[in-house]
Amino acid sequence: MSETQLPKGFLAAGVNCGVRQARPDLGIIISQDPSVAVVVVTQNTCKAAPIRYCQEILPCSDLRAVITNSGQANAATGKQGDTDNATVVAQLAVALGCQPHQIAIASTGVVGERLALDKITSAIPNLVDQASKDVKEFSQAILTTDTVIKVCSEEIVLSQGKVRLTGVCKGSGMIHPNMATMLAYFMTDAKVAPAIAQTILTETMDESLNMVSIDGEMSTNDCAFLLANGASGIEIKSDQDLAKFKQSFLCVAQTLAELLARDGEGATKVIVVTVAGVSDRTLARKLARSLTTSPLIKTAIHGCSPNWGRILVRLGAEGVAAEILDQCSLSIQGQEIFSQGQETKVELRSLEKSLAEDTIHIHVDLRNGSESACAWGCDLSAEYVKINAEYLS
Repeated sequence: MSETQLPKGFLAAGVNCGVRQARPDLGIIISQDPSVAVVVVTQNTCKAAPIRYCQEILPCSDLRAVITNSGQANAATGKQGDTDNATVVAQLAVALGCQPHQIAIASTGVVGERLALDKITSAIPNLVDQASKDVKEFSQAILTTDTVIKVCSEEIVLSQGKVRLTGVCKGSGMIHPNMATMLAYFMTDAKVAPAIAQTILTETMDESLNMVSIDGEMSTNDCAFLLANGASGIEIKSDQDLAKFKQSFLCVAQTLAELLARDGEGATKVIVVTVAGVSDRTLARKLARSLTTSPLIKTAIHGCSPNWGRILVRLGAEGVAAEILDQCSLSIQGQEIFSQGQETKVELRSLEKSLAEDTIHIHVDLRNGSESACAWGCDLSAEYVKINAEYLS
């Protein structure tokens, strides 16, 4: 699995335009031929200007590029934010020789700050010139408080031949998405119809990036794109092809989901929660996600405290019936610590030791159905408070 290889027909770049110091802060993904493009966006009613714009132009079948700036969210900037957004799109359209509606845009950074138009627009020609098959500079340009880039690529063997899928995302704080995550980009050289692409993206996000929570805060700028330019000449022809593509897409997206949780602001551990034996899929997702958002659970994990009662308390607060809680089982790090209404005989000192590991697995089986769900989160540390008390840009 290559970390930086792009599918056929895609180029990417990242440059420093002067908003941030000494690192890329403006990125672009280019499809050399017109691409099918779909998006899912934040359900936060306070939507940033680029989100509103992308909702207007997508889905489409002729997208040429996505440009992204970091440092300034262009959210809560009123009509001027829409005007600034349109200016950037228009300038890039000129540079690529296409129409403005063939350009998508995303922004990330401080809410309330306008785009630094002069810096961004003056950097566009160099940004386009720097485009290559390597996605590394782009993946750096979209970061804010992230400490690492997040990229995953996979080759998929379909009935007509091989295609590639590459995913890139960013996110470290203000992560509790109800669509995808802060910013995510998926590119494939397979031929995919717009309607199928939209279904694949929406369904996959619900099983991956929508199941990540770092701090319970939903951003104004959350969006996830899927671009399919068909440059491989390989089409998703059969139900078997579709199933293979969906499974690979889910694998890439879930890999990125764990990378997001692991890079949570101030995080020292990633928390992987599985809730099984549930009667309803939606309820399973709700319960799994709730266990990753509880400050009591997150701080217990940070302190290596085997305080499993906090997990039962949260399940009860989410409305799980008492008789179901009495029959459920609860395991942490593979050790069953609660079953059939009471604590099991487990060596808590041993559990404390395993809680010092950097990946913590929590498994709940309600024994009340066949549905299950997995969610990703992270611990809550004093460093998270420090980062967000001081964050301005």
